[in-house]
Amino acid sequence: MSDTDSFIEEVNEEVRRDRLYGYLRKYGWIAALAIISIVAAAAYNEYRKDQETAKAQALGDAMLAALSSNDDVARAGALADVTSETEQGAAVLAFMTAGAQAEAGQTEEAVQTLQSVAGNAEVPLIYRQVASFKSLILQSNSMDAELRRAGFEALAVPGVRLRLLAEEQLALLDVEAGDTDAALERFQTIMDDAEVTSGLQRRALQAMVALGGAPQATETAEDG
Repeated sequence: MSDTDSFIEEVNEEVRRDRLYGYLRKYGWIAALAIISIVAAAAYNEYRKDQETAKAQALGDAMLAALSSNDDVARAGALADVTSETEQGAAVLAFMTAGAQAEAGQTEEAVQTLQSVAGNAEVPLIYRQVASFKSLILQSNSMDAELRRAGFEALAVPGVRLRLLAEEQLALLDVEAGDTDAALERFQTIMDDAEVTSGLQRRALQAMVALGGAPQATETAEDG
C-alpha cells in the first residue's frame, strides 16, 4: 500500500470515528434509556416473582396453621378466616375450607363456599368446574334429582376434564331413578372410554356387576 493510500485510509478511519462519536453524542441517551429500561424491567420481574412467592408461602403457612386444630368445627372456622391476595390462591383456600366445613357437618356453608368459586369468572375454568362438581356432590341429599342431572350433564361434555366423573354420577342418578338399563349402558360407555382411569374403570365394573349386568371386555386403563 502506498503512502497516499495509507494516508487516505487513516483519514477515512478518523472521519468514521468522528461520525460515530457524533452519533453517540446525539443519540447516546436513547441507548442509555433502553439499557436502563431493560434493567428496570428485569428488576421489577424479579421483585414481582419474589412478592408472589412470599404471598404463596404466607397463604400456605396460614392454611397449615388453620389445619393444625383437631376439632372439625374449629378447623373450618380457622380456614374461613384465612384470606388470599390472589384469585387462584383464594380458590385453593375455598376448596380446603369447603372440605373442612363438610367434615364439620356444615354442608350449606360448604356449598356456599364452593359456589363462590364456581361463579367467579376470574379463576381458571377448571377451578370453577371442580367447584361445581363438588357442590353437586354435597347436595345429593338436598337438591332435586333433575337439577343435579342438569348440573352433571353440563360437565359431562367433551373437553371437560371431569367428564367421566360426571358420567359416573349420571349413571348413579339413573340407578336412583330405577332405570337400570340406562345405568348399565352409561357404565359400559365409561369402561370403554380411552381416557378412563383404572380406578374409575373398576368402580364402573363393580357397579355393573352389582346391577346384574354382563360387562363387555375392555382394555385395562392406565392409572391417572
